[in-house]
Amino acid sequence: MGVSETPIFVPGVWGPYFSAMVPGLWLNEGGQSATGKLIEHVVQGHVAFPELQSKAAASAQSIYTYLNSHLDLIKKSLPVGFLTVDLHVWPDFHGNRSPLTDLTLKGMVVGLTLSRGLDELALIYLATIQAVALGTRHILEAMEAAGHHINTLFLCGGLSKNPLFVQMHADITGKPVVLSKEVESVLVGAAILGACASGDFASIQEAMAKMGKIGRVVRPNHEHKRFYDKKYEVFLKLVEHQREYRSIMKSS
Repeated sequence: MGVSETPIFVPGVWGPYFSAMVPGLWLNEGGQSATGKLIEHVVQGHVAFPELQSKAAASAQSIYTYLNSHLDLIKKSLPVGFLTVDLHVWPDFHGNRSPLTDLTLKGMVVGLTLSRGLDELALIYLATIQAVALGTRHILEAMEAAGHHINTLFLCGGLSKNPLFVQMHADITGKPVVLSKEVESVLVGAAILGACASGDFASIQEAMAKMGKIGRVVRPNHEHKRFYDKKYEVFLKLVEHQREYRSIMKSS
């Protein structure tokens, strides 16, 4: 979601809606059809998932904390994100919402092998997280092309608790990611509205300034920019090729 002082119409992105989120500002809202559910689908559908469950339970960790640690083990001297140099995912397993608004698009995975172990599960998990972040970049570029000026991302919700998900968004978009001090941000939002309704604050903006606190800022690794620019180039090629394949199959 992005706000602006004047209405901005972005192809493939909902809005603009006046005062829909912050009074006096216009809201545009673009999203992906599946993010957390997509990651869960990919991880739980892998043949090595039972092994992951067993090892995560034995170490008293969540499966995602265990996967993040496993990626750190197998990356050796590489930055962890570089492990997917030849593994690419197009994340529209449930169609594309923004910015292409094409519900007929399908998910794609390029770079699979016959390997079936925990290493491969960790890699497809990483590639899927990167695909979601690349999808975010795709939406941001559409919004910026239409006139938005976006230099910071504010992330909340369940996925913001995953440090790999957050870092990949920072690295792939090239923008710092701000996390709320209060993990349950929806509760803070409800409290802000309640405080305004009770008259404790004169405006939502005043309540936001007093009650909303920044917890941590995750900054992009700019030295990795060239790698993720190439990943994004491949990302856009994937949907281009999918549409080419569809055209071929529909031809007479």
